Amino acid sequence: MTKSMIRLRMSSADAHYGGNLVDGARILQLFGDVATELLIKHDGDEGLFKAYNEVEFMAPVYAGDYLEVVGEITKVGNTSRAMSFEARKVIVPRADICDSAADFLEEPIVVCKAVGTCVVPKAVQRKG
Repeated sequence: MTKSMIRLRMSSADAHYGGNLVDGARILQLFGDVATELLIKHDGDEGLFKAYNEVEFMAPVYAGDYLEVVGEITKVGNTSRAMSFEARKVIVPRADICDSAADFLEEPIVVCKAVGTCVVPKAVQRKG
């Protein structure tokens, strides 16, 4: 099945709560970006995100964390595309050492998992 991945750093603009905690909605926005790329790869169209069937937040995300966000189309219907997503923390800042210190995690920390459904109307499907 089709897979996609993005990697990016959470900035202070992403922090929504005290202690530089990033809102979980930001992670869902990243899943939406991955879903869009998956649909373009698979169908040649951005499609529409219909629903999340399951979302599980598993660990906090803070400004300065680097995330790797992956998604995969797991089932293809006539117009529906079932997808699974996972966001993993791969780099963490180390302000305890100095302002610019960071550690690459040998074992990524899964911060969120989700399953969802997207739709691409037949009239706009160009691949497959």
